[in-house]
Parts: sequence; structure tokens; C-alpha cells
Amino acid sequence: GGKKAYFEGGQLPLVRRLPYRRGFTNVFRVEYAPVNLSRLEAMFEDNTEITAATLTSAGVLRNEREAYKILGGEIAKPLVVHAPRFSVAARAAIEGAGGRCEDTTDDYRRPGMRREHKRFR
Repeated sequence: GGKKAYFEGGQLPLVRRLPYRRGFTNVFRVEYAPVNLSRLEAMFEDNTEITAATLTSAGVLRNEREAYKILGGEIAKPLVVHAPRFSVAARAAIEGAGGRCEDTTDDYRRPGMRREHKRFR
């Protein structure tokens, strides 16, 4: 006789309370919008300063607060790109074409992040 190993006195067992697909989902994960260098080269002239505002007005980003990352590709124009994140290939391609990569602050967060718990207020 005896009870099953996962029996918890009649309440719904932990195994059945967990979701079907196991694993951790980070609710505070920030998704970065990809911006390819080939798209920047097609849209902007030589030595243009590219910021979140210029990307928004060009229709690449939805708004200026959107998180974005510059990804690699081929580029021949020297551009000055201000972005929170660059891929290694993108940084090498921009600097190889005679442009500059300027890092901006990366303070994107979802509502509720870095907020102290009500128990510790």
C-alpha cells in the first residue's frame, strides 16, 4: 500500500500545478528591434547623424523609446550612428567605412522593473 510519492494530502500536486512546458520565462526581458546596416545605407546620406529620433521619423522605429540594436551588413557610406547596442560586425563595418559608433544609455525597462517590493517600503 502507501501513497504515491507526489501525493500532497489531497491538494493539487505540484507536478500538476506547473505549466505543461517547463522552463523559466523572464517577464522583464527587453526585446530589441533589429536595424540592419543595409537599410541605414539606403535611407541616409553620407556623414548623417543617426539617432532614435531620425530612425523614428524615417519609419524604422515605432517611437523614440523603443529598444533597438544595430546589426551587421555591408555599408560603404560613413555614418555617425548613436545607438544603445551594436553587434560586433556592425561596429566593425561602420568604423571600416569611416563612420563612428556612439553608445547611448541603455535604460530600457518594463513596468515594474527595479521597483522595490511593497513589503520593503
